[in-house]
Amino acid sequence: MGAFSADMAIDLGTANTLVYVKGRGIVLSEPSVVAYHIKDGVKKVLAVGEDAKLMLGRTPGSIEAIRPMREGVIADFDTAEEMIKHFIRKVHRRSTFSKPKIIVCVPHGATPVEKRAIRQSVLSAGARKAGLIAEPIAAAIGAGMPITDPTGNMVVDIGGGTTEVAVLSLGDIVYARSIRVGGDRMDEAIVNYLRRQQNLLVGESTAERIKTSIGTARMPDDGRGSSMQIRGRDLLNGVPKETEISQAQVAEALAEPVQQICEAVMTALEATPPDLAADIVDRGVMLTGGGALLGDLDLALREQTGLAVSIADESLNCVALGTGKALEYEKQLRHAIDYDS
Repeated sequence: MGAFSADMAIDLGTANTLVYVKGRGIVLSEPSVVAYHIKDGVKKVLAVGEDAKLMLGRTPGSIEAIRPMREGVIADFDTAEEMIKHFIRKVHRRSTFSKPKIIVCVPHGATPVEKRAIRQSVLSAGARKAGLIAEPIAAAIGAGMPITDPTGNMVVDIGGGTTEVAVLSLGDIVYARSIRVGGDRMDEAIVNYLRRQQNLLVGESTAERIKTSIGTARMPDDGRGSSMQIRGRDLLNGVPKETEISQAQVAEALAEPVQQICEAVMTALEATPPDLAADIVDRGVMLTGGGALLGDLDLALREQTGLAVSIADESLNCVALGTGKALEYEKQLRHAIDYDS
C-alpha cells in the first residue's frame, strides 16, 4: 500500500483550501466556496472551489454560494463536509480502495467543539484517521524556521479569517494568540470606507481586488500613491457608477485592521519570556499567510516593534507546506499532531 498511500495534509482556510499529498507536494489550491442549486427545498452541489467563487454575490434565487469556513473554523458543517469530500476526490482519482490519513491545521484559538467539528467533517469525508496540528506550528515549519531548536522563533500568520501570532521553541508553542482579524476583515474595512466616504457600495470581490492590487499598510510617501478605477452602486441615486480610489485612501481604510495586527504582535512580545525575547531580537519576526502580501505591512510592523520583519518565500502556501512536512516527518513532530480528542 505504501506506493499508493495518499495520505494528505489539508490547510482548510477561510479563503482558500490547499491540499498536500505525501510525496507529491501541494496538488490543489482552490477558494473555500461551495455553490448549491436549490430545487423544491433539495440542495444539490453545483460547483466547488474556483467555479463557485465566481458565483459569490452574483447568484439568482435558486443558487446559493456559501463559504463554509468563517474565521478559520467551520461555520457550516454540511457544506464543509461536501467541500472536503470534493477536494479529496479531485486529488485522488482512484479513491476506491484507500482511505487516506489526513492532517488538518486548526487555528490556535479554536475551541474543543470547533476542533471536533473539523475532525468529524474530515472523517465523514472518508479519512481513515484525522490529525490536527496548530496553525502557527505549521506556518513556522512551512516558512523553514528551525522550530525544534531551543531558540525563540516568532511567526505571524495572517490568513483570511484569523491572524495567529506565536512564539515557538523546542518544536512547540510557548505563547500564542489568535485574533479574528484577517483578509476578510480588510475587505470589509474597504467596503465600509467606500460606503462612508464616497457613498459607493461595492461587493466583496471588488474590495478584494482593490486590496490585492493597490492595498498598502502605510501612507504612500507622496500622500497619494497609485490609483485604480472601481465600479459599484451609487447610494445617493441608486445607479451604478465608476470612480477612482487611491492608495492613500486604501491605507486609511485598512488602518484599523493593520493596527489590530500590530497590537497583537506587541502583546505577544510583552508576554514572551526574556531569553526567548532576546532570540527574537536576533532573528526577527516571520510573516506568513496571504495577508503578509499586503503592501508595506512588514514596514508598518517594523516601525511599531523596531524588530526585523521578513516575509516567508511562499507565504500563501506556508501553512499547507508545513502541514505536509508534519505528515512526511511525522515521527519527529509527533508531539505537535493531535490524533484524538
